[in-house]
Amino acid sequence: MGIVAGLDSSSEYTRIVVCDTDSGAVLKQGYAPHPVEGKPSDVDPQAWLLSLGEAAAGGLLEGVQAIGVSAQQNAVVPIDDQGSTVRPAMTGGDKRAQVAAVDLIDALGGRQAWAEAVGCVPQSAQPVTKLRWLARTEPEAAGRTTLAMQAHDWLVWQLLGRPARRTTDRGGASGTGYWSATSGAYRPDLVELALGHQCGLPEVLGPADAAGTTPEGLLISAGTGETMAAAFGLGIGVGDVVVSLGASGSVMAVHHEALADPSGMITSLADATGMHLPVVHTLNAVRALRGTADLLGTDLEGLSALALKSTPGSHGLVLLPYLEGERTPALPHTAGTLSGLRRESMKPEHLARAAFEGMLCSLADALGVLRGRGVEVRRVFLLGAAAELPAVQAAAPMLFGAQVVVPQPADYAALGAARQAAWALGVAQGTLSAQAPPAWQGAAAQNFEPGDELAVGQAVRQQYASVRDQTHPGAFGTAGEQPGG
Repeated sequence: MGIVAGLDSSSEYTRIVVCDTDSGAVLKQGYAPHPVEGKPSDVDPQAWLLSLGEAAAGGLLEGVQAIGVSAQQNAVVPIDDQGSTVRPAMTGGDKRAQVAAVDLIDALGGRQAWAEAVGCVPQSAQPVTKLRWLARTEPEAAGRTTLAMQAHDWLVWQLLGRPARRTTDRGGASGTGYWSATSGAYRPDLVELALGHQCGLPEVLGPADAAGTTPEGLLISAGTGETMAAAFGLGIGVGDVVVSLGASGSVMAVHHEALADPSGMITSLADATGMHLPVVHTLNAVRALRGTADLLGTDLEGLSALALKSTPGSHGLVLLPYLEGERTPALPHTAGTLSGLRRESMKPEHLARAAFEGMLCSLADALGVLRGRGVEVRRVFLLGAAAELPAVQAAAPMLFGAQVVVPQPADYAALGAARQAAWALGVAQGTLSAQAPPAWQGAAAQNFEPGDELAVGQAVRQQYASVRDQTHPGAFGTAGEQPGG
């Protein structure tokens, strides 16, 4: 038996789990928030190290043989030729870079050119777009940038004592906008297109490779982005889809190949195992529920209880939950729509039900985009606090048309980082193959089957699609056509 650790440096905190290498059982945990200073989109990377040190206090890492690092995606740390940060890291969905994204799309010749080049169309959050913003807005800082790193790259580098070798993994690299999941190679020309000159990029390691060993003998695995780490921590495989219910939503699946999508709806990421993680994002998920709850003077639990007093189809009420515009389908300047108002449908319980059905049908549209590209869907994992709401659990199986799995709440990104550490350690010791990760026990979960309600769910989806296509003709191709069938 050995002991490994996984640390997840999210946008707000560092969480560390210490696990048994054979079973994945969590032995100890640590947590600390990042110190908050300055703009939320500009962060001094030292804040990540400070919270890491605090989370690991009290001898948490005593006896640990290997560490894996998961970190927030899309953060860019520009480094100069002395190894110092040129400016604070640019993090999150930085709206400052929206114009830069449009510039980049045009500069390469359109959305299809980007999809073919790297499997995704530039968005404001992506590192390639932030480098373009840096070149246009802070040219002096851009000129001094000789190396571009992401958050997990930088943290691994720091843990190893800032060696000459800088590394990343294919999962993290796939979200940059200048690495192709299809070819497995960087596109330096796209870095130059964005930054105005070439700069160094970390070496891309394989899933079971080690980034290095500290002078004390602690092995550090390749690390990866939070999305890939969470998928690895959940233990999902082909046929599994993860639907994340935050203020916005995302749908990702394990697939055997990268999916280029000229429409930009699919972001073609790589996972932490050698497979692929196509992802479709929506701008609206739980924010639609919270908005409806506020309107009805209740909270999410109260909204769920109200919704369960209604029936599937919400007495004809349909809510298109595009409150912040929408990314899937591409309707950035639209607003939400409430349709089907009749005297008998104007009751709180029907509006509450329509909010849940609208959110889930919108996510089912996103899932349909993947199904339409041949992605297998056997199980749908629901993540986020809203997954615990009874109204979500009642409606999701029939609307997604698949078994729904609600895992027990846990920091799956940190668990995935720990599992990666155990894999790299096992390969280094000769006890594991580089082709097969450690077989840790899957997440404890509740399972919900669509059962006899599949046909009811299809009718609700059709009612939703009819309103969607009448309100936004052509949003998903031919009117009346549901994404993915």
